[in-house]
Amino acid sequence: MSDPLVVVEGVRKVYRNGPNEVVALKEVSFQAFPGELIAVRGRSGSGKTTLLNQVGGLDRPDAGRVVVAGQEVTAMPEDGLLALRRDVIGFVFQSFGLIPVLSAAENVGVPMRLAKLPAAERDRRTAMLLALVGLERHANQRPYELSGGQQQRVAIARSLANRPRLLIADEPTGQLDSQTGRQIMELLRALVRTENVTALVATHDPSLMTLADRVLEMHDGTLTTPQPATT
Repeated sequence: MSDPLVVVEGVRKVYRNGPNEVVALKEVSFQAFPGELIAVRGRSGSGKTTLLNQVGGLDRPDAGRVVVAGQEVTAMPEDGLLALRRDVIGFVFQSFGLIPVLSAAENVGVPMRLAKLPAAERDRRTAMLLALVGLERHANQRPYELSGGQQQRVAIARSLANRPRLLIADEPTGQLDSQTGRQIMELLRALVRTENVTALVATHDPSLMTLADRVLEMHDGTLTTPQPATT
């Protein structure tokens, strides 16, 4: 077996509001391997988003450590985290996060502009990614001209722009109907295979669990024993 791409060891996160404390994560540990799609399941408030934020370097734990692609995220300075999020990790959010005034193609190209890729290479990869998610005919449309499912496909294409090794998706089907949500999850499943990325997908939808290689259960900040996905 190959080395894990993600290593989470004893991660603890506490949020404080005056004298009150909420323990969001309680000594969470797991590993994720290359080419694996892992679903993180749990009710709202169970700690799913907090866990993904630690792995993606969007937040820092109070204890424990996170390693992604051999780099210790929890020990990185801010400029290192920016580089990690730009070059190694792709993010997909429930809210799509597209820029309204830009076309689908321009939205996909934003990360490559920030990475200063030459225009010709950027255009080629944008076209390839839109084709990969089935939107090559919608390249010039703006987000308001697209359905919710199409907008999420654009967001997924954008997340792959800089060839990330890890894809983090936080409730990517949360704003979609069940059929469209399953199509998005099936797309993520296919992209894990074709792009050879590792994916961590937070969801509360039990119907999507069958598409994951493994399911991690979150309950009150605690991660239960990882279980194989039901087929």
